[in-house]
Amino acid sequence: MQTVDPRLLATLEAVVRTGSFAAAASELGYSSPAVSQQIAELERRVGLRVLERRPVRPTQAGHILLDAEQGVRTALATAASELHAVRAGTAGQIRLGAFASAAGSIVPKALAQLHATYPDVQVTLSQLEPEASYTRVRRGDLHLSVVYDYDFIPLPPPRTLRRTLMAREPVVAVLPKDHPLAASDTIELASLASEAWIAAPEAALRLELLSQMAKTTGFSARLRYEGDDFNTVLGFVAAGLCVAVLPRLALPRGLTDVVARPLTKPTLTRFLYTVRLETRHTPHAIVALEQILAGEADYLRGRGAPAL
Repeated sequence: MQTVDPRLLATLEAVVRTGSFAAAASELGYSSPAVSQQIAELERRVGLRVLERRPVRPTQAGHILLDAEQGVRTALATAASELHAVRAGTAGQIRLGAFASAAGSIVPKALAQLHATYPDVQVTLSQLEPEASYTRVRRGDLHLSVVYDYDFIPLPPPRTLRRTLMAREPVVAVLPKDHPLAASDTIELASLASEAWIAAPEAALRLELLSQMAKTTGFSARLRYEGDDFNTVLGFVAAGLCVAVLPRLALPRGLTDVVARPLTKPTLTRFLYTVRLETRHTPHAIVALEQILAGEADYLRGRGAPAL
């Protein structure tokens, strides 16, 4: 096999990710024939087809090359981060990622603190779920991200990434204030099996997972919302239409129309982390932001958390 030009790998990745030669050409600034020629050249060099054309999808050889492309991109991102750290400037830009409830609570306070110490550091924010954050950190598109997983759905980080635990956060049942179980101190998950639920894939836990954890049948999805909007979830619950389970961080202060109660049998926990490239040198401002974010998450361990 002849030597593979990393630029050809980048073209392959763009075609697979965008799903078409034309879309990849538009993103890369090439013409569609140029993209086709580059894929043909890549196939000539490796001596194998790397793409199925209709529909566009990678072959087995294509998957191998995509893994190689990811490795090249991660190595270059790591080198860029370390070079930036060696320069050790206090100016520049930090590209930060965070999931929805962290982006609306922990992140703003942390950025205000960072700006007081590093006024010349500019931070951009992308709101992303964990898997997307991992991908973008590995690609070098993000310097740092706030991610999560659950005790019953662990999501180990990819190799080459450094993940640091910030906090453990309880998952709670959220009920209308006049619900028969609203006066309970705790709620067994199985006791909600016959309820109508609101299921938002990112904003709330999926019903099939709850059913498995409660080890009971009968969970109902008579009302379903697909999205990532905590206010909508809480609005439906407040109207008495359904119940939900949410991470405690998603609950705003001063709730009056709903009640939140700790779950038992089982108890559920969400873990909050920061994640960045595993490098020998990291810019001071990124390390500072990582520490500040962990400090802001500290209230989840009992200081200032929204009252249940």
